[in-house]
Amino acid sequence: MDYRYLGKTGLRVSELCLGTMTLGRETNQEDSYRILDRFKEQGGNFIDTANVYSQGRSEEIVGSWLAKQKRDDFVLATKVRFSMGDQANDIGLSRKHILSAIKDSLHRLKTDYIDLYQVHAWDPRTPLEETLSALNDLVKEGVVRYIGASNFKGWQLQKAIDISKHNGWASFVSLQPQYNLLTRATEWELIDVCLQEGLGVIPWSPLRGGWLSGKFRRGMEQPPQDSRVSIAEEQGWGENWTRYNNDFTWDIIDALLEVAETEEKTPAQVALNWLLQSPGVTAPIIGARTLDQLENNLGSAGWSLKPESFEKLNRASQMPVSYPYDQDAIDQRSRGRE
Repeated sequence: MDYRYLGKTGLRVSELCLGTMTLGRETNQEDSYRILDRFKEQGGNFIDTANVYSQGRSEEIVGSWLAKQKRDDFVLATKVRFSMGDQANDIGLSRKHILSAIKDSLHRLKTDYIDLYQVHAWDPRTPLEETLSALNDLVKEGVVRYIGASNFKGWQLQKAIDISKHNGWASFVSLQPQYNLLTRATEWELIDVCLQEGLGVIPWSPLRGGWLSGKFRRGMEQPPQDSRVSIAEEQGWGENWTRYNNDFTWDIIDALLEVAETEEKTPAQVALNWLLQSPGVTAPIIGARTLDQLENNLGSAGWSLKPESFEKLNRASQMPVSYPYDQDAIDQRSRGRE
C-alpha cells in the first residue's frame, strides 16, 4: 500500500483508511482483531473511529488491539460532537464537552495522544471561536497532534480556517466528507476549499452503504435482505432504497459494472480506485463487516483505472448543476474558444 501526505502536513498516511464503525456492532471483537491485523499486514497505518460508534465500543476494541502494537506506527483518528449520555453537556462542541470527550476517548483507546481529532459535524449553538480555541489548546498540550473536520459545508469550513489563521491557532488539516460516485456535490465547494487551503480529503461512505459494491443490478425490486441498504430502509438512514432506486443511480451502476468487467476488477475496487484518482483525495475510508469485505476493498490499491474508464465513470456520475456552479463549465467553454 502506498502512502500519501495528509494535506499540506508532513504526516504520511496509507492511501486507504480503515473505518471502524462496524466494530462492536455488526462485527464482534475477535473478527475485529482479524480485520485490524489484516489491514496492518497490507501496510495500512491509518485508522478512523469516533466516540459515538457503538457508544464507545469501537474505540475500546481499537484501543485494546492498539495496545499490543507499536503505537507510533499508526495514525489514529477519532471524533467528537454527538451525544454520549443523557446529561445537558454530553453533546456539542463546547469547550466543556470537548475536554470531557477527549479524556474519555483517550481512556477507551488506551493511548495518551490522538493523531487526528475531528469535529464530527457543525455545532450551530456553540461559537466557533470557543470550539477552535479548545482544539488549539489540546494541540499545544500534545494530547492531539492534528485537528480536522467532518460533515461541514463549504462556508463553515472556510470560516473555521480563517478564524484559526487570524488567531494563530492550529487549523484543520483534513476534511472527512461523504464522497462517492453517487455523491459528487462534494466537489462543488468542499473539494475546492480543501485544494486551495491544503486540506487532505478522507471520504466516508465511498461505496454508499453498499450501492457501489456490486450487489445491486438494474431491475432489482428490493435490496438484498442482509444488506446495509435493507437495514437503512428500515431505519431511515441516508443510503436507503427509496432514495436511490432511480435511473440516475442505475445509470451509474451500469457504467460501474461495465468498467469493472473491462478492468477485470470488482465493482467495489473500481469505485474506490475512482476516488483514489480524484483531485484532493488522500485516503478513502473503507469499512468492513467481514474479512472478505476487507480483502475486496484492499484490492482497490496498487493500480490505476485506464483514462477512458475514469472518464466513463465521470460522465455517468456527473450531477446536474445550476447557478452558480454551472459557471465553471461556462468558463471552460470560453477558454476553449480563446
